[in-house]
Amino acid sequence: MLSYIALLPGIAAFLIATRHDTQYAFLRVYLPVLLLLPDYYRCIFPGLPDPTFNQAACVAVAASFAMAGFPGYRFSLTDLWVFGYALCVSISEYRASGYSDAQNLMFAMLFSGVVPYVLAKSLIEPFGNRFLFAKICVLSMAAVSILNLIELRLGMNPWRFVFDRFFPGQGLEWLTTFRFGLARAAGPYAHALLAGIMMIVAFRLQRWLQWSGAWPAKLRWLPWLPYSPALWLSLITAGGLFITLAKGSWLAAFIGAGLVAVGRSKYRRAAMAAILGGMVVVGIPAMIAFLDYASVGRENAKDDNQETAAYRYELVEHYLDIANQEPLWGWGLTKWPKVPGAESIDNHFLLLLLMHGYLASVFFLLLLLGTMTRLLLYGLRQPPTGPPGSALSFTLAGIYLAYFVAIATVFMGQQTMPMFFMLTGWAESYMQRRSREWAGAGAGEAARRFEAPAPFRFRRVL
Repeated sequence: MLSYIALLPGIAAFLIATRHDTQYAFLRVYLPVLLLLPDYYRCIFPGLPDPTFNQAACVAVAASFAMAGFPGYRFSLTDLWVFGYALCVSISEYRASGYSDAQNLMFAMLFSGVVPYVLAKSLIEPFGNRFLFAKICVLSMAAVSILNLIELRLGMNPWRFVFDRFFPGQGLEWLTTFRFGLARAAGPYAHALLAGIMMIVAFRLQRWLQWSGAWPAKLRWLPWLPYSPALWLSLITAGGLFITLAKGSWLAAFIGAGLVAVGRSKYRRAAMAAILGGMVVVGIPAMIAFLDYASVGRENAKDDNQETAAYRYELVEHYLDIANQEPLWGWGLTKWPKVPGAESIDNHFLLLLLMHGYLASVFFLLLLLGTMTRLLLYGLRQPPTGPPGSALSFTLAGIYLAYFVAIATVFMGQQTMPMFFMLTGWAESYMQRRSREWAGAGAGEAARRFEAPAPFRFRRVL
Protein backbone atom coordinates (compact mmCIF):
# COMPACT_ATOMS: atom_id res chain seq x y z
CA MET A 1 0.00 0.00 0.00
CA LEU A 2 2.80 2.43 0.79
CA SER A 3 4.05 2.17 -2.79
CA TYR A 4 0.84 3.88 -3.95
CA ILE A 5 2.53 7.22 -3.24
CA ALA A 6 4.06 6.77 -6.71
CA LEU A 7 0.60 7.65 -8.06
CA LEU A 8 0.47 11.05 -6.33
CA PRO A 9 2.32 12.91 -9.14
CA GLY A 10 -0.22 11.51 -11.60
CA ILE A 11 -3.15 12.75 -9.53
CA ALA A 12 -1.51 16.16 -9.10
CA ALA A 13 -0.71 16.42 -12.81
CA PHE A 14 -4.28 15.64 -13.86
CA LEU A 15 -5.83 18.07 -11.37
CA ILE A 16 -3.45 20.86 -12.41
CA ALA A 17 -4.03 20.13 -16.10
CA THR A 18 -7.79 20.46 -15.64
CA ARG A 19 -7.41 23.67 -13.64
CA HIS A 20 -4.79 25.27 -15.91
CA ASP A 21 -3.78 23.49 -19.14
CA THR A 22 -1.64 20.64 -20.46
CA GLN A 23 1.45 22.82 -20.90
CA TYR A 24 1.29 23.86 -17.27
CA ALA A 25 1.07 20.26 -16.04
CA PHE A 26 3.84 19.10 -18.39
CA LEU A 27 6.30 21.82 -17.41
CA ARG A 28 5.48 22.29 -13.73
CA VAL A 29 4.57 18.77 -12.63
CA TYR A 30 5.88 16.09 -14.99
CA LEU A 31 9.27 17.69 -15.67
CA PRO A 32 10.23 18.38 -12.00
CA VAL A 33 8.97 14.91 -10.99
CA LEU A 34 11.15 13.31 -13.68
CA LEU A 35 14.24 15.23 -12.60
CA LEU A 36 13.81 15.23 -8.82
CA LEU A 37 12.42 11.78 -7.98
CA PRO A 38 14.01 8.36 -8.61
CA ASP A 39 12.81 6.21 -11.50
CA TYR A 40 13.51 2.85 -9.85
CA TYR A 41 10.57 2.88 -7.40
CA ARG A 42 7.30 1.46 -8.72
CA CYS A 43 3.70 1.17 -7.60
CA ILE A 44 2.99 -2.57 -7.83
CA PHE A 45 -0.28 -3.59 -9.53
CA PRO A 46 -0.67 -7.39 -9.87
CA GLY A 47 -1.26 -8.27 -13.53
CA LEU A 48 -0.84 -4.66 -14.71
CA PRO A 49 2.15 -2.43 -15.57
CA ASP A 50 3.87 -0.93 -12.53
CA PRO A 51 4.30 2.85 -12.97
CA THR A 52 7.10 4.94 -11.51
CA PHE A 53 6.62 8.49 -10.19
CA ASN A 54 7.28 10.15 -13.55
CA GLN A 55 5.36 7.55 -15.57
CA ALA A 56 2.27 8.15 -13.43
CA ALA A 57 2.57 11.89 -14.10
CA CYS A 58 3.16 11.21 -17.80
CA VAL A 59 -0.03 9.13 -18.06
CA ALA A 60 -2.05 12.00 -16.57
CA VAL A 61 -0.47 14.65 -18.82
CA ALA A 62 -0.99 12.40 -21.87
CA ALA A 63 -4.68 12.00 -20.98
CA SER A 64 -5.07 15.77 -20.67
CA PHE A 65 -3.17 16.25 -23.94
CA ALA A 66 -5.50 13.86 -25.77
CA MET A 67 -8.63 15.42 -24.24
CA ALA A 68 -7.45 18.85 -25.43
CA GLY A 69 -7.14 17.57 -29.00
CA PHE A 70 -3.32 17.13 -29.20
CA PRO A 71 -2.51 20.87 -29.25
CA GLY A 72 0.68 21.82 -31.12
CA TYR A 73 1.29 18.38 -32.61
CA ARG A 74 2.42 18.16 -36.23
CA PHE A 75 3.49 14.89 -37.86
CA SER A 76 7.03 14.43 -39.22
CA LEU A 77 9.22 11.56 -40.43
CA THR A 78 11.07 11.35 -37.11
CA ASP A 79 7.80 10.23 -35.50
CA LEU A 80 8.13 6.99 -37.48
CA TRP A 81 11.64 6.40 -36.11
CA VAL A 82 10.39 6.92 -32.54
CA PHE A 83 7.35 4.69 -32.98
CA GLY A 84 9.46 2.12 -34.87
CA TYR A 85 12.04 1.97 -32.08
CA ALA A 86 9.40 1.54 -29.36
CA LEU A 87 7.58 -1.10 -31.42
CA CYS A 88 10.75 -3.11 -32.13
CA VAL A 89 11.77 -3.11 -28.46
CA SER A 90 8.27 -4.18 -27.40
CA ILE A 91 8.04 -6.98 -29.98
CA SER A 92 11.53 -8.17 -29.05
CA GLU A 93 10.66 -8.51 -25.37
CA TYR A 94 7.26 -10.06 -26.12
CA ARG A 95 8.93 -12.75 -28.24
CA ALA A 96 11.55 -13.41 -25.56
CA SER A 97 9.42 -13.37 -22.40
CA GLY A 98 5.71 -13.28 -23.21
CA TYR A 99 3.24 -10.53 -22.35
CA SER A 100 3.18 -10.88 -18.57
CA ASP A 101 6.92 -10.18 -18.31
CA ALA A 102 7.08 -7.74 -21.24
CA GLN A 103 4.24 -5.43 -20.17
CA ASN A 104 6.42 -3.20 -17.98
CA LEU A 105 8.91 -2.65 -20.80
CA MET A 106 6.09 -1.92 -23.26
CA PHE A 107 4.61 0.53 -20.77
CA ALA A 108 8.05 2.16 -20.32
CA MET A 109 8.54 2.46 -24.09
CA LEU A 110 5.21 4.26 -24.29
CA PHE A 111 5.42 6.55 -21.25
CA SER A 112 9.20 7.00 -20.98
CA GLY A 113 9.79 7.21 -24.73
CA VAL A 114 6.99 7.90 -27.18
CA VAL A 115 4.78 10.14 -25.02
CA PRO A 116 7.63 12.36 -23.66
CA TYR A 117 8.77 12.80 -27.28
CA VAL A 118 5.29 13.82 -28.46
CA LEU A 119 4.68 16.12 -25.48
CA ALA A 120 8.01 17.92 -25.90
CA LYS A 121 7.49 18.22 -29.65
CA SER A 122 3.99 19.64 -29.19
CA LEU A 123 4.28 21.84 -26.10
CA ILE A 124 7.72 23.53 -26.13
CA GLU A 125 8.36 25.33 -29.43
CA PRO A 126 4.73 25.77 -30.62
CA PHE A 127 3.81 27.62 -27.42
CA GLY A 128 7.03 29.57 -26.89
CA ASN A 129 8.14 27.54 -23.87
CA ARG A 130 11.76 27.17 -24.95
CA PHE A 131 13.31 29.15 -22.11
CA LEU A 132 10.85 27.91 -19.49
CA PHE A 133 11.56 24.25 -20.29
CA ALA A 134 15.32 24.81 -20.08
CA LYS A 135 15.04 26.84 -16.86
CA ILE A 136 13.01 24.15 -15.09
CA CYS A 137 15.57 21.53 -16.16
CA VAL A 138 18.46 23.66 -14.90
CA LEU A 139 16.86 24.65 -11.58
CA SER A 140 15.76 21.07 -10.83
CA MET A 141 19.18 19.59 -11.53
CA ALA A 142 20.93 22.43 -9.71
CA ALA A 143 18.90 21.44 -6.63
CA VAL A 144 19.97 17.81 -7.17
CA SER A 145 23.62 18.93 -7.45
CA ILE A 146 23.43 20.66 -4.06
CA LEU A 147 21.75 17.68 -2.37
CA ASN A 148 24.32 15.35 -3.94
CA LEU A 149 26.94 16.90 -1.66
CA ILE A 150 25.38 14.80 1.13
CA GLU A 151 26.10 11.63 -0.81
CA LEU A 152 29.60 12.80 -1.71
CA ARG A 153 30.43 13.51 1.93
CA LEU A 154 28.55 10.74 3.77
CA GLY A 155 28.36 7.98 1.16
CA MET A 156 24.59 7.81 1.72
CA ASN A 157 22.03 8.51 -0.99
CA PRO A 158 19.41 10.85 0.55
CA TRP A 159 16.73 9.75 -1.92
CA ARG A 160 17.09 6.11 -0.91
CA PHE A 161 17.16 7.14 2.76
CA VAL A 162 13.75 8.81 2.35
CA PHE A 163 11.97 6.48 -0.08
CA ASP A 164 13.22 2.96 0.71
CA ARG A 165 10.71 2.67 3.56
CA PHE A 166 7.81 3.24 1.13
CA PHE A 167 9.05 0.71 -1.44
CA PRO A 168 10.39 -2.32 0.46
CA GLY A 169 12.72 -4.48 -1.61
CA GLN A 170 13.03 -1.93 -4.43
CA GLY A 171 16.12 0.04 -5.42
CA LEU A 172 18.47 -2.24 -3.48
CA GLU A 173 20.66 -2.86 -6.53
CA TRP A 174 21.61 0.83 -6.79
CA LEU A 175 24.48 1.14 -4.35
CA THR A 176 26.75 4.16 -3.92
CA THR A 177 30.09 3.52 -5.64
CA PHE A 178 33.43 5.07 -4.68
CA ARG A 179 36.42 6.54 -6.53
CA PHE A 180 39.49 8.41 -5.25
CA GLY A 181 38.27 7.65 -1.72
CA LEU A 182 35.06 9.65 -2.31
CA ALA A 183 31.47 8.60 -2.89
CA ARG A 184 30.33 9.11 -6.48
CA ALA A 185 27.14 11.16 -6.32
CA ALA A 186 24.24 9.53 -8.16
CA GLY A 187 21.30 11.41 -6.64
CA PRO A 188 17.90 10.28 -7.95
CA TYR A 189 19.46 8.96 -11.18
CA ALA A 190 20.45 5.49 -9.85
CA HIS A 191 24.13 5.50 -10.87
CA ALA A 192 26.88 8.11 -11.03
CA LEU A 193 27.39 7.52 -14.77
CA LEU A 194 23.71 8.23 -15.45
CA ALA A 195 23.85 11.27 -13.16
CA GLY A 196 26.82 12.47 -15.22
CA ILE A 197 24.74 12.37 -18.42
CA MET A 198 21.90 14.30 -16.78
CA MET A 199 24.33 16.92 -15.47
CA ILE A 200 25.81 17.37 -18.95
CA VAL A 201 22.31 18.20 -20.19
CA ALA A 202 21.81 20.65 -17.31
CA PHE A 203 25.17 22.37 -17.83
CA ARG A 204 24.78 22.74 -21.59
CA LEU A 205 21.23 24.12 -21.27
CA GLN A 206 22.39 26.49 -18.54
CA ARG A 207 25.25 27.83 -20.66
CA TRP A 208 22.81 28.37 -23.51
CA LEU A 209 20.44 30.25 -21.19
CA GLN A 210 23.33 32.31 -19.85
CA TRP A 211 24.61 33.25 -23.31
CA SER A 212 21.05 34.06 -24.41
CA GLY A 213 20.58 36.46 -21.50
CA ALA A 214 17.59 34.53 -20.21
CA TRP A 215 18.32 35.09 -16.50
CA PRO A 216 17.86 38.40 -14.66
CA ALA A 217 20.92 40.26 -13.40
CA LYS A 218 19.68 39.91 -9.79
CA LEU A 219 17.16 37.73 -8.01
CA ARG A 220 14.41 39.66 -6.23
CA TRP A 221 14.42 37.28 -3.27
CA LEU A 222 18.26 37.19 -3.07
CA PRO A 223 19.34 40.74 -3.93
CA TRP A 224 22.46 40.47 -1.76
CA LEU A 225 23.85 37.53 -3.78
CA PRO A 226 27.22 38.48 -5.33
CA TYR A 227 27.60 37.83 -9.06
CA SER A 228 24.76 36.96 -11.40
CA PRO A 229 22.37 34.01 -10.92
CA ALA A 230 23.47 32.68 -14.31
CA LEU A 231 27.07 32.37 -13.13
CA TRP A 232 26.02 30.59 -9.94
CA LEU A 233 23.85 28.11 -11.85
CA SER A 234 26.68 27.40 -14.30
CA LEU A 235 29.05 26.70 -11.40
CA ILE A 236 26.50 24.53 -9.57
CA THR A 237 25.66 22.37 -12.60
CA ALA A 238 29.36 22.04 -13.49
CA GLY A 239 30.02 21.03 -9.89
CA GLY A 240 27.17 18.51 -10.11
CA LEU A 241 28.90 16.92 -13.10
CA PHE A 242 32.26 16.92 -11.34
CA ILE A 243 31.09 15.19 -8.14
CA THR A 244 29.74 12.22 -10.08
CA LEU A 245 33.44 11.35 -10.53
CA ALA A 246 32.42 9.76 -13.84
CA LYS A 247 35.36 9.98 -16.21
CA GLY A 248 33.25 8.87 -19.17
CA SER A 249 30.84 11.75 -18.58
CA TRP A 250 33.71 14.22 -18.19
CA LEU A 251 35.11 13.10 -21.55
CA ALA A 252 31.66 13.28 -23.15
CA ALA A 253 31.14 16.83 -21.85
CA PHE A 254 34.53 17.91 -23.23
CA ILE A 255 33.88 16.41 -26.68
CA GLY A 256 30.33 17.78 -26.86
CA ALA A 257 31.65 21.26 -26.07
CA GLY A 258 33.45 21.20 -29.43
CA LEU A 259 30.17 21.39 -31.35
CA VAL A 260 28.86 24.11 -29.04
CA ALA A 261 32.02 26.12 -29.78
CA VAL A 262 31.13 26.04 -33.49
CA GLY A 263 27.88 27.82 -32.67
CA ARG A 264 29.77 30.57 -30.83
CA SER A 265 31.90 31.38 -33.88
CA LYS A 266 31.02 34.02 -36.46
CA TYR A 267 32.55 31.77 -39.13
CA ARG A 268 30.68 28.56 -38.47
CA ARG A 269 31.55 26.70 -41.65
CA ALA A 270 35.25 27.31 -41.09
CA ALA A 271 34.93 26.28 -37.44
CA MET A 272 33.05 23.13 -38.42
CA ALA A 273 35.71 22.29 -41.01
CA ALA A 274 38.39 22.76 -38.35
CA ILE A 275 36.52 20.44 -35.96
CA LEU A 276 36.14 17.76 -38.65
CA GLY A 277 39.78 18.16 -39.66
CA GLY A 278 40.83 17.80 -36.05
CA MET A 279 38.75 14.63 -35.75
CA VAL A 280 40.60 13.14 -38.72
CA VAL A 281 44.09 14.32 -37.75
CA VAL A 282 43.79 13.65 -34.02
CA GLY A 283 40.87 11.26 -33.70
CA ILE A 284 42.07 8.45 -35.97
CA PRO A 285 45.56 8.13 -34.39
CA ALA A 286 43.95 8.44 -30.95
CA MET A 287 41.52 5.63 -31.77
CA ILE A 288 44.35 3.39 -33.00
CA ALA A 289 46.34 4.13 -29.84
CA PHE A 290 43.27 3.40 -27.67
CA LEU A 291 42.67 0.05 -29.37
CA ASP A 292 46.30 -0.90 -28.76
CA TYR A 293 45.92 0.23 -25.15
CA ALA A 294 42.67 -1.68 -24.57
CA SER A 295 43.43 -4.91 -26.43
CA VAL A 296 46.13 -6.16 -24.03
CA GLY A 297 43.66 -8.17 -21.93
CA ARG A 298 42.71 -7.57 -18.31
CA GLU A 299 45.39 -9.89 -17.00
CA ASN A 300 48.10 -7.74 -18.65
CA ALA A 301 46.68 -4.36 -17.61
CA LYS A 302 49.12 -2.09 -15.77
CA ASP A 303 46.54 -0.11 -13.78
CA ASP A 304 42.82 0.16 -13.07
CA ASN A 305 42.18 2.49 -16.01
CA GLN A 306 43.72 0.06 -18.50
CA GLU A 307 41.86 -2.84 -16.91
CA THR A 308 38.55 -0.99 -17.37
CA ALA A 309 39.38 -0.23 -21.02
CA ALA A 310 40.40 -3.86 -21.59
CA TYR A 311 37.15 -5.10 -20.05
CA ARG A 312 35.05 -2.97 -22.40
CA TYR A 313 37.12 -4.15 -25.37
CA GLU A 314 36.57 -7.77 -24.33
CA LEU A 315 32.82 -7.18 -24.06
CA VAL A 316 32.62 -6.47 -27.79
CA GLU A 317 34.73 -9.53 -28.59
CA HIS A 318 32.64 -11.83 -26.41
CA TYR A 319 29.12 -10.62 -27.11
CA LEU A 320 29.10 -9.61 -30.78
CA ASP A 321 28.94 -13.25 -31.87
CA ILE A 322 26.16 -13.89 -29.36
CA ALA A 323 24.20 -10.90 -30.71
CA ASN A 324 24.55 -12.25 -34.25
CA GLN A 325 22.79 -15.46 -33.20
CA GLU A 326 19.54 -13.45 -32.81
CA PRO A 327 20.19 -10.60 -35.24
CA LEU A 328 16.70 -9.27 -35.97
CA TRP A 329 14.86 -9.18 -32.63
CA GLY A 330 17.62 -9.89 -30.10
CA TRP A 331 17.49 -12.00 -26.95
CA GLY A 332 15.24 -9.82 -24.79
CA LEU A 333 16.11 -7.92 -21.62
CA THR A 334 17.91 -10.69 -19.76
CA LYS A 335 17.82 -13.87 -21.87
CA TRP A 336 21.18 -13.78 -23.66
CA PRO A 337 23.91 -16.29 -22.67
CA LYS A 338 26.22 -14.71 -20.09
CA VAL A 339 30.00 -14.90 -20.49
CA PRO A 340 31.66 -15.72 -17.13
CA GLY A 341 33.51 -12.69 -15.78
CA ALA A 342 31.77 -10.30 -18.20
CA GLU A 343 28.20 -10.11 -16.92
CA SER A 344 28.00 -6.29 -16.76
CA ILE A 345 27.71 -4.82 -20.27
CA ASP A 346 28.91 -1.22 -19.95
CA ASN A 347 28.08 -0.18 -23.51
CA HIS A 348 24.55 0.80 -24.49
CA PHE A 349 25.06 0.17 -28.20
CA LEU A 350 26.22 -3.40 -27.58
CA LEU A 351 23.54 -3.95 -24.93
CA LEU A 352 20.78 -2.71 -27.25
CA LEU A 353 22.04 -5.02 -30.01
CA LEU A 354 22.01 -7.97 -27.63
CA MET A 355 18.62 -7.21 -26.11
CA HIS A 356 16.60 -6.06 -29.12
CA GLY A 357 18.58 -6.77 -32.29
CA TYR A 358 19.69 -4.81 -35.32
CA LEU A 359 16.28 -3.38 -36.21
CA ALA A 360 15.86 -1.49 -32.93
CA SER A 361 19.53 -0.44 -33.08
CA VAL A 362 19.06 1.11 -36.54
CA PHE A 363 16.03 3.10 -35.35
CA PHE A 364 17.97 4.29 -32.29
CA LEU A 365 20.97 5.43 -34.38
CA LEU A 366 18.60 7.26 -36.74
CA LEU A 367 17.30 9.17 -33.72
CA LEU A 368 20.70 9.85 -32.16
CA LEU A 369 23.08 10.47 -35.06
CA GLY A 370 20.40 11.48 -37.55
CA THR A 371 19.00 14.23 -35.31
CA MET A 372 22.50 15.47 -34.41
CA THR A 373 23.49 15.70 -38.09
CA ARG A 374 20.28 17.52 -39.02
CA LEU A 375 20.78 20.00 -36.17
CA LEU A 376 24.30 20.78 -37.38
CA LEU A 377 23.16 21.28 -40.98
CA TYR A 378 20.25 23.42 -39.80
CA GLY A 379 22.56 25.58 -37.67
CA LEU A 380 25.15 25.97 -40.43
CA ARG A 381 22.50 27.24 -42.85
CA GLN A 382 21.42 30.02 -40.50
CA PRO A 383 23.41 33.25 -40.23
CA PRO A 384 24.56 34.06 -36.68
CA THR A 385 22.01 36.22 -34.87
CA GLY A 386 21.94 37.27 -31.27
CA PRO A 387 24.70 36.87 -28.70
CA PRO A 388 27.48 34.30 -29.27
CA GLY A 389 26.40 30.90 -27.97
CA SER A 390 22.67 31.57 -28.21
CA ALA A 391 22.22 29.13 -31.14
CA LEU A 392 19.94 26.37 -29.89
CA SER A 393 20.85 24.02 -32.74
CA PHE A 394 24.51 23.75 -31.72
CA THR A 395 23.67 23.41 -28.02
CA LEU A 396 21.37 20.48 -28.75
CA ALA A 397 23.88 18.95 -31.18
CA GLY A 398 26.56 19.17 -28.47
CA ILE A 399 24.25 17.35 -26.04
CA TYR A 400 23.62 14.61 -28.62
CA LEU A 401 27.35 14.13 -29.19
CA ALA A 402 27.89 13.95 -25.42
CA TYR A 403 25.14 11.32 -25.21
CA PHE A 404 26.84 9.32 -27.98
CA VAL A 405 30.17 9.27 -26.13
CA ALA A 406 28.71 8.73 -22.65
CA ILE A 407 26.44 5.78 -23.47
CA ALA A 408 29.42 3.94 -24.93
CA THR A 409 30.40 3.49 -21.25
CA VAL A 410 26.98 2.86 -19.62
CA PHE A 411 23.45 1.80 -20.52
CA MET A 412 20.96 4.57 -21.31
CA GLY A 413 18.48 3.94 -18.53
CA GLN A 414 16.43 5.61 -15.81
CA GLN A 415 15.83 9.34 -16.47
CA THR A 416 18.36 9.52 -19.32
CA MET A 417 15.86 7.78 -21.64
CA PRO A 418 12.85 10.13 -21.30
CA MET A 419 15.26 13.09 -21.33
CA PHE A 420 16.72 11.85 -24.62
CA PHE A 421 13.26 11.52 -26.17
CA MET A 422 12.17 14.95 -24.90
CA LEU A 423 15.28 16.54 -26.41
CA THR A 424 14.54 14.72 -29.67
CA GLY A 425 10.97 16.01 -29.70
CA TRP A 426 12.15 19.55 -28.94
CA ALA A 427 14.81 19.41 -31.66
CA GLU A 428 12.35 18.01 -34.19
CA SER A 429 9.79 20.73 -33.53
CA TYR A 430 12.51 23.40 -33.61
CA MET A 431 13.65 22.32 -37.08
CA GLN A 432 10.19 21.42 -38.41
CA ARG A 433 8.76 24.84 -37.58
CA ARG A 434 11.92 26.64 -38.72
CA SER A 435 12.07 28.50 -35.42
CA ARG A 436 14.44 31.42 -35.10
CA GLU A 437 17.93 30.48 -34.00
CA TRP A 438 17.73 32.96 -31.16
CA ALA A 439 14.36 33.82 -29.61
CA GLY A 440 15.19 37.34 -28.52
CA ALA A 441 11.70 38.14 -27.30
CA GLY A 442 11.66 37.61 -23.58
CA ALA A 443 15.34 36.79 -23.42
CA GLY A 444 16.00 39.53 -20.90
CA GLU A 445 18.88 41.96 -20.99
CA ALA A 446 20.53 40.41 -24.05
CA ALA A 447 17.26 40.69 -25.96
CA ARG A 448 17.07 44.41 -25.33
CA ARG A 449 20.69 44.77 -26.36
CA PHE A 450 20.38 42.93 -29.67
CA GLU A 451 16.86 43.76 -30.86
CA ALA A 452 16.52 46.61 -33.35
CA PRO A 453 15.46 49.86 -31.68
CA ALA A 454 11.83 50.79 -32.16
CA PRO A 455 11.38 53.82 -34.44
CA PHE A 456 10.56 57.10 -32.68
CA ARG A 457 7.05 58.18 -33.62
CA PHE A 458 6.33 61.93 -33.68
CA ARG A 459 3.01 63.19 -32.54
CA ARG A 460 1.25 66.37 -33.55
CA VAL A 461 -0.15 68.40 -30.69
CA LEU A 462 -2.58 71.22 -31.39
